[in-house]
Amino acid sequence: MGYSVTSSSAVSAHTVASVIVAVVEGRGLARGEVGIASIDLKNPEMILSQFADNATYAKVITKLKILTPLEIIMSNTACDAGNTTNLFSLITEHFKNVTFTTVQRKYFNETKGLEYIEQLCASEFSTILMEVQSKYYCLAAAAALLKYVEFIQNAVYAPKSLKVRFQGSEKTAMIDSSSAQNLELVINNRDSRNGHTLLGVLNYTKTPGGSRRLRSNILEPLVDAETINTRLDCVQELLQDEELFFGLQGGIISKFLDTEQLLSVLVQIPKQDTVKTAESKITNLIYLKHTLELVEPLKAALRSCNTQLLKAYYNSLEDARFGIILEKITSVINDDTRYTKGCLNMRTQKCYAVKPNINEFLDIARRTYTEIVDDIAGMITQLAEKYNLPMKTSFSSARGFFIQMNADCSTLPNGQLPSEFTKITKMKNTYSFTSADLIKMNERCQESLREIYHMTYLIVCKLLNEIYEHIHCLYKLSDIVSMLDMLLSFAHACTLSDYVRPEFTDTLAIKQGWHPILEKIAMEKPVSNNTYLTEGNNFVMITGPNMSGKSTYLKQIALCQIMAQIGSYVPAEYCSFRIAEQIFTRIGMDDDIETNASTFMKEMKEITYIIQNANDKSLIIIDELGRGTSAEEGIGICYAACEYLLNLKAFTLFATHFLELCHIDALYPNVENYHFEVQHVRSSAGNKEKIAYTYTLSKGYTEEKNYGIKAAEVSSLPSSIILDAKEITSHIAKQILHRQKSTPEMMKQRAAYQLAMRLVQTARNSRLDPDSLRVYLKALKKKYEASCPTPRENDEQQ
Repeated sequence: MGYSVTSSSAVSAHTVASVIVAVVEGRGLARGEVGIASIDLKNPEMILSQFADNATYAKVITKLKILTPLEIIMSNTACDAGNTTNLFSLITEHFKNVTFTTVQRKYFNETKGLEYIEQLCASEFSTILMEVQSKYYCLAAAAALLKYVEFIQNAVYAPKSLKVRFQGSEKTAMIDSSSAQNLELVINNRDSRNGHTLLGVLNYTKTPGGSRRLRSNILEPLVDAETINTRLDCVQELLQDEELFFGLQGGIISKFLDTEQLLSVLVQIPKQDTVKTAESKITNLIYLKHTLELVEPLKAALRSCNTQLLKAYYNSLEDARFGIILEKITSVINDDTRYTKGCLNMRTQKCYAVKPNINEFLDIARRTYTEIVDDIAGMITQLAEKYNLPMKTSFSSARGFFIQMNADCSTLPNGQLPSEFTKITKMKNTYSFTSADLIKMNERCQESLREIYHMTYLIVCKLLNEIYEHIHCLYKLSDIVSMLDMLLSFAHACTLSDYVRPEFTDTLAIKQGWHPILEKIAMEKPVSNNTYLTEGNNFVMITGPNMSGKSTYLKQIALCQIMAQIGSYVPAEYCSFRIAEQIFTRIGMDDDIETNASTFMKEMKEITYIIQNANDKSLIIIDELGRGTSAEEGIGICYAACEYLLNLKAFTLFATHFLELCHIDALYPNVENYHFEVQHVRSSAGNKEKIAYTYTLSKGYTEEKNYGIKAAEVSSLPSSIILDAKEITSHIAKQILHRQKSTPEMMKQRAAYQLAMRLVQTARNSRLDPDSLRVYLKALKKKYEASCPTPRENDEQQ
């Protein structure tokens, strides 16, 4: 229970897991219906979810990965040896380093859960009762979770003080955990401490709450265009108004401590009073005062804002309860008591927090404490005079008061300190030591501090009991601060690079987009490329030699999509996105010894997952498929998978080395072929050809032949093997390549399809005036005629 609130500099603290989750699954016919309740020990908010999941339990695993739990609680019936449920086995497989606790099934009791929520939920969140009344599984999980947290924390939550919310799995886009890993959203694959991730690129947050919020947004982007645009309006205002940006970020937000954790400690009532709980409660009341004093400056900064969201935040801060709580606090606590750095300073602040004349015993105890501290200082001065040594008083939380002295060994008589000093430590020329008298004085000092803390604690508890009914406004404050922090962070990232505001339409169009993480690594702008997918051209096939930039390009599109959907600007000259409800990726070529999956099996598992879960609103990125088996079968599997995905309206980008796949465009008009260009440069000696990578995307499929052999030549493979390989390859190529050719009929069909799709799109999205529209339509007609291999006389007759 003895948490104290981290200062805003300790943003890294958010990475330490502190979430406890209870999971329960329906039995019998309700199997697949899952209830989850989670509470963060550093943030007094209980999140309930309940949803139906399929046999792979993808939603449950994704949700748990985002929560990064410290401990998972399940009922003992799900974990009984010999009778474990499928869900339990899957969770234990995915979360090997998480503590599992089994609780008797009787504690998963929905009636008890509802009672708990009625009793603990802050009145402003009570609409939750309507939402969850019939959601038995998440109520059952809530009952077991709260019971367990009270047991391990040895504290109960104060009545009407918790924030409880229900979160289905509808309002956010789903990114499965392997995609989050492939795209390096929050963890770098090479080195987990490295900041080269999307989170690292966007994270300029100043508070732990802001950085937690950014992380969860990146893993669960929004799917509602209106909410996203509201955020983008904010970012735009922050970018246009420098004074507002610097005033908020540097002057106000960075001074907030971890508001969520502060709340968490405030709403827990310890079951036993110890010196530690007393001290922690006093500290947190000082933090609360510090936080509330920042409300006015925050309000002043937001006063003249124009965007809807910032205005709404300003109105939320108009809440009279902030004033009421602060008034109650200042009636008991000194005005100049505030959060300070340094343990002795903080100890003094805690000691003199309560105003004089509220409790005369407290005033006497404080006088005694002051006298002891003065006596200690006096005693050390006397010792310094007695031995003629430059001693000074020091303090550390572990040792209490002790003596410190800067002196060279040679200046001491016989090179040693006088014998009455003990516990001597020396670092360079600094001696730290104490004496028997000083130890006794320290004990007296501690004794009197304990008295002071105890009496202050009683006053603080009384004060907190009066505050609990108004506590809901602090949840709003914590929400506002973390949200503003995240939006300021987006604006900050924009100022460091030329990002642009995204639009949301039914087309994915990126003009000259680049990879945000690569830019951070390379310290200069990478080569930028265009992307264009519409409902009519929703499948892009990308070819090109090894190392020409295919994987980077694919990841870049997914990262830009995520950035747009969390309300950030995007690294491009112009961009428009179709909101993706799911983002799938199949990247990488590794086998997994732990789950006994060969490279090929891993690929198959990943593509199966995509095919089972993808829908028309998905963005699918596949970087090579079917590489782990023979070429014929690989091509067969790829072709079949492509044909399945082609029939969805999902946007798919598919990179491959199987050039045979490129001919799928002859059968399906919604496929576009692109390739990464390379140039051949003769070296100055003239005998060797080198490949120069342009990293530029062009239409059509790659004309490069045998680029695998060329890549092998660059490595130091013996030339005899390379010559052999060339010979064998050309021999096989002659046997295989009976290429499909497009017939005139097919070309005509394709041209008609393209025209129809362009017309539909123009009808939906066009903002052109009649004259421009006429010009555009004429151009379309010309393009159609040019790509139709019909005899000229037909056209003239028409």
